[in-house]
Amino acid sequence: MNIPLAGVAARRAKIATGHLLAPSARCGTAGGVAKALIALHGTDPSSVFLAIQARTTSVDSAMIERALYEDRTLVRMLGMRRTMFVVPADLVPVIQAACTDQVAERMRADMARRLEQSGVAANGARWLAETGEATVAALASRGAATGAELTQNVPRLREQIVVSPGKSYGGPVSVSSRVLMLLSAEGRIVRGRPRGGWTSSQYQWHLASAWLPGRAGPASASASASASASASAPATQAARAELARRWLRAFGPAGPADLQWWTGWTAGQVKATLRQLPVTEVDLDGSPGIMLAGEELPQTHQEAWPALLPALDSTAMGWRGRTWYAADQTAALFDRSGNIGPSVWWNGRIVGGWAQRRDGEIVFRLFEDIGAEAIAAVAAAAERLAGWLGTTRVVPRFRTPLERELAGAAGAIARP
Repeated sequence: MNIPLAGVAARRAKIATGHLLAPSARCGTAGGVAKALIALHGTDPSSVFLAIQARTTSVDSAMIERALYEDRTLVRMLGMRRTMFVVPADLVPVIQAACTDQVAERMRADMARRLEQSGVAANGARWLAETGEATVAALASRGAATGAELTQNVPRLREQIVVSPGKSYGGPVSVSSRVLMLLSAEGRIVRGRPRGGWTSSQYQWHLASAWLPGRAGPASASASASASASASAPATQAARAELARRWLRAFGPAGPADLQWWTGWTAGQVKATLRQLPVTEVDLDGSPGIMLAGEELPQTHQEAWPALLPALDSTAMGWRGRTWYAADQTAALFDRSGNIGPSVWWNGRIVGGWAQRRDGEIVFRLFEDIGAEAIAAVAAAAERLAGWLGTTRVVPRFRTPLERELAGAAGAIARP
């Protein structure tokens, strides 16, 4: 059998246009970016905005906020790998069924066990159900509230549980954030506009039934458990197949291990899902891979393009195997958990990192000599980003060694 080659050049050419990174491929809406990438990493609020900035022509922060909080075409939700994402509203039911329902089921069981181990309740499941109902009722009465405000109505949310006992990072933590996270994972509540600017993560919570009419989750904890238990395997598999199809369209060709890492599914779930899809085996420069059958890959992309992508950008975090676009010398860009910091791209590969200083200047360091023309293009992209940010200052939530160094460094832009 002659397996077609899907080499590095073709994969880089595809992300130039498919991920809207080449100047001619940029789009005009925040929703268009989210659709192209399936989901925007939302753990760090600023990453969502900067990811959109890098891929659009004239979208400002106010337009992104309107899509999130007024038009509500974009929604924050817990999704793949128990990670926070911003996704198109019409994709919420797919991700909920494909990933989040399973995440929520595990979260509820884990939380009930921790409540009992910490001595908060003899029956953790019952305590959690009662507290969840009281929280939802309080939110319904208020209309919108932060976690701190909800603790005024539900004193139980002030209780503490012990996490990671014996670890340096462990100890007692409040249950409030974990209860709210669980309720959101079950589709009962949703994050709205934050208090403060767009870099803030102090969100107001809303009932999902009010925020997204027609897309609301279960009305109660018992309904949630019943829905999870009775959800048909065909419906779940259909959702997983749809999500995998979209991922292959956006991130393929790639290896099945990349899909497993991105979704957080088991190897068995990935195999079962891929059996539902028309896929073609390809050669990823010596490694086995797959792509959607009938898809034609661009072999090259003639337009040169720079990009300054934010921490946790969806392109940089799209694959488990990253050697084809992130060389060995980029280790300074990743933290110990594999989260990437702000990165500089040139023609489909990472060539450096960047940071914002306190005075607002965007500075970068290149790992190699990419030529005077390329350096000038990267510098122009840095100036464009600085102008877009204006007086806003951005500090990544997960800071990497290079970002810390550049943010505090003095002097001119660092080049090889």
